[in-house]
Amino acid sequence: MAGHIIAVVGGKGGVGKSVFAANLAIAYMQDFKQRPLIVDLDLTSLGDQNIILGQSPQKSIVDVSKMPAGPIDPKTLSPFMVNAQAGYSFIGAPRDAIMARDLDIDGLGRFYKAITNVFNLVVVDCGNGMDASAMKTFEYATAIFVVTTADIIVINQTKRVLSKIQELLFPPEMVQVVVNRYSQNSIINAQVIQKNLNRQIFAAIPEDVNSCDSSLAKSIPLCIAAQNAPISRAYHDLVRKIQQVNLLDNLAKLKKPTGVAAKIQAQTQSGGAQSAAGGDSSSGSSGPNGRSMAAPVDAWTAMKLRIHKALVEKMDLKKTNTDTSDPKQRAVLRERTQKGVLDVLNTEDTASLLNTRELKAQMFKEVLDEALRLGPLEDLLADDSVTEIMVNARDQIYIEKSGKPTMSKVTFSSEQQMMTVIERIVTPLGRRVDEKVPYVDARLQDGSRVHVIIPPLALRGPTITIRKFPKKRIEARDLVGFGSMTEEIADFLRCCVEAKLNIVVSGGTGSGKTTLLNVLSNFIPVNERIITVEDSAELQLGQEHVVRLETRPKNIEGEGEVSIRDLIKCCLRMRPDRIVVGECRSGEALDMLQAMNTGHSGSLTTLHSNNPRECIARLETLVMMAGLGLPSKAIKENIASAVNLIIQQSRLSDGSRKITHISEVTGMQGDVISLQDIFVYKQEGLDKKRKIIGRFVPTGFIPKFVEEMEAKGMKISRGLFAAK
Repeated sequence: MAGHIIAVVGGKGGVGKSVFAANLAIAYMQDFKQRPLIVDLDLTSLGDQNIILGQSPQKSIVDVSKMPAGPIDPKTLSPFMVNAQAGYSFIGAPRDAIMARDLDIDGLGRFYKAITNVFNLVVVDCGNGMDASAMKTFEYATAIFVVTTADIIVINQTKRVLSKIQELLFPPEMVQVVVNRYSQNSIINAQVIQKNLNRQIFAAIPEDVNSCDSSLAKSIPLCIAAQNAPISRAYHDLVRKIQQVNLLDNLAKLKKPTGVAAKIQAQTQSGGAQSAAGGDSSSGSSGPNGRSMAAPVDAWTAMKLRIHKALVEKMDLKKTNTDTSDPKQRAVLRERTQKGVLDVLNTEDTASLLNTRELKAQMFKEVLDEALRLGPLEDLLADDSVTEIMVNARDQIYIEKSGKPTMSKVTFSSEQQMMTVIERIVTPLGRRVDEKVPYVDARLQDGSRVHVIIPPLALRGPTITIRKFPKKRIEARDLVGFGSMTEEIADFLRCCVEAKLNIVVSGGTGSGKTTLLNVLSNFIPVNERIITVEDSAELQLGQEHVVRLETRPKNIEGEGEVSIRDLIKCCLRMRPDRIVVGECRSGEALDMLQAMNTGHSGSLTTLHSNNPRECIARLETLVMMAGLGLPSKAIKENIASAVNLIIQQSRLSDGSRKITHISEVTGMQGDVISLQDIFVYKQEGLDKKRKIIGRFVPTGFIPKFVEEMEAKGMKISRGLFAAK
């Protein structure tokens, strides 16, 4: 008797349909002692089942679809699937989007037609269920399980999926709705879901975050890792219900439409008015939710993709560690890859497109960058005039030069290429970015700061922001040359640092706070022990006696986080002469003030604010975030006694970055912290190139700490502060 195919689709991304598909098959295996086959056909996620099952198959469903026509049995399938010791078999998804394009839809149909003679149950993870490969699965499936959750947005998207399946004339009885992560206490109960979807719920899988997270962390399916958990029992109840109501045998008698997959595929290839999801698939620049649509691939990009794919297969780059930190291994790998690219290029017909030596060299470089480095970002990172790279979408990359953002000509060939670059950035640092943790802060090997945020939070696709790190350490004389300050102000700040004043550098995003903090830190005498605390290590100190500490995010189980607060408490036990905190963003401001007030004078930090007065107010707010319930007056007194100097750094309208205020915290007057400007930058107009004309002006106020500095033997000319 032939077996059955169950197609599993998600009503929306993130509903847990991949976990559901895997555990449905495992529960069947455990209850009926029969080996099921799990097929990962999610051509968007590309490999989620590998993590869920803890498997790493060498072949994929794409390879299976290309098998020559003929009988299929366990022996012929053996090279293409994993037979797990737990008792199930698994065929994985392709590792990248380029390979996914080679899926043979007709070959997939031949596979489905034959596979039910080998396995009694085949569970296929079909992603969102709207592409040609999913439709081909539906044509051969006995049942379609649509996974949703008790969430209004998800239910609304699920209605669209159900409606599309109905439009394509698949029998309504064939579709079964399963509610995942269900809670009895949810406002959106089963009755509400059934009413909105106009369908009966076949089963509900309870919410169990701890068991799910633990099983994913171990890469062991729930029904194996937590056999006695309520969520595992729910899967077994579901399997038994399928058997008790004789669901699959009854549905197998239904007549299903044919040729649906071919229709969807034709629409996709021709760019017809209606896409598989029922939306506009015209070649506009953005799609649903504003996401960038895949533009037609030009000849250059098509050739690059072919060469890269051939290179991956030739060198088996998927098994090769391209992120090694060993310079010798990197050199050997680069030499091997260069030879591989040349070999592939020689097999390509390049006469029409690469008809000059320069074009061949450019293609060679682009393929090499994509295989080993950061693809189209490499040239931007190598350009010293570029200070920031902002990737809004795969085909929209902005760069900042001289403080002004401009559109770059380079683009990514696909979102999958972007995700490969992102993985190449975060993996060596032990970080991760996926649907569960869709954003991450990281850094490149040269120290450049990187922030990544991906869908579903980023609606237009993965977004990358890179704040480039200068290759040469910027010193005070460089800032003087840039016009950020004068030599007199640089000498004054050097004296302030050497005199162990507590200094806060204030400024907006991209105003140059970290650069100025780095310059100030290099004024610290070489015989003092310095401890730096940063979210992402950026400071470049020239002294030798330096300890660098960096925060750590939560691990995959949501544990192990080490915050700036934790590190500041640690460094107080490490006998520091100076504490330098990259930035205060939260309750760590209280710990920083405590350190300044308890014998660790000369500490330095930065803060986001627009002027010195707002800096004080924000510092007070951050201390409140520590959650100790301190009275406002006590906080203000703490700030007034701890902070000596506030340096305001600003990015002006012409893109230049300058110190606009140097202000002393003079104490308390009633309930108000007193500030006195020492130097200010006065704008006087614009030149012919629309550059700001201005000058640094002393206010005439002599700081109170000057007498203390003079008592320590420092010579400061009082004329420096004379009003001009």
